Amino acid sequence: MKSSARDGGESIGDTAARFGLETHVLRHWEDEGLLRPFRDAAGRRRFHDDDSVRIAVILRNKAAGLSLEQIRVLLDEGAPDRHRVLEAHVAELDRRAADIAQARAMTEHALRCRSHDITQCPRFRSHVDDVLSGEARWLLVHTEPPAQTCAN
Repeated sequence: MKSSARDGGESIGDTAARFGLETHVLRHWEDEGLLRPFRDAAGRRRFHDDDSVRIAVILRNKAAGLSLEQIRVLLDEGAPDRHRVLEAHVAELDRRAADIAQARAMTEHALRCRSHDITQCPRFRSHVDDVLSGEARWLLVHTEPPAQTCAN
């Protein structure tokens, strides 16, 4: 790390580059209350180690599927519903992990299956019996990415 980064913090450009982000992302996260970088005498943002940890936490949790609102609660030790939000997210991660495990098992079976049409293989079809019977709670919201909204 550069000595200027150790002493006075990193600029928004240096910090963004270190994490592979555009500067507007850090500004947005600040607007959303996720970051609170120090401002120097000229009003420029200066990012220190604690800010870098917060950025890493945001990135890791976004990759895990948390929304910025959920991440805000995670980072706010005083949030009244923090445990509820985190418990709900753990349950969602468990559900997604089970879906991924099932998809992996189906893919591994398809790789080994000698059937020309795997949908006709009884063992392959056993992976979707719960969906076919209606036992599995199947929601499109769990399989489609969220719609993007314009912030303008």
